[in-house]
Amino acid sequence: MQKVQGFGGFFFRANDPEGLTKWYQDHLGINPAPTNMEMAPWVTESGVTVFSPFDADTDYFAADKAFMLNFRVADLDAMITQLKSAGIGASDVSEMEGIGRFARIHDPEGNAIELWEPAS
Repeated sequence: MQKVQGFGGFFFRANDPEGLTKWYQDHLGINPAPTNMEMAPWVTESGVTVFSPFDADTDYFAADKAFMLNFRVADLDAMITQLKSAGIGASDVSEMEGIGRFARIHDPEGNAIELWEPAS
């Protein structure tokens, strides 16, 4: 059986695509999608990627959103400090034994972003 090789992209609607692209680049280090051959795409480090549909009535993220992003980070505390210095608050800091540590932030359009520092 053929299998996909990895996550190739995430595409979603935004009220301000250019502003949101800049926010993700400035605060999370995600390069924008290339529009010419000189632009470098965002290249992730290899690691776990979780693909998990949730029940339609989940309260894990906002009911008016169809998705929640989750990004792996190497040092959750350092990332939270960096975001805080840019005026971006983190909430719901928690730990799941054997899985890792988590924190929640939101982009300027209210999309939930879970930051995950996997357990060592």
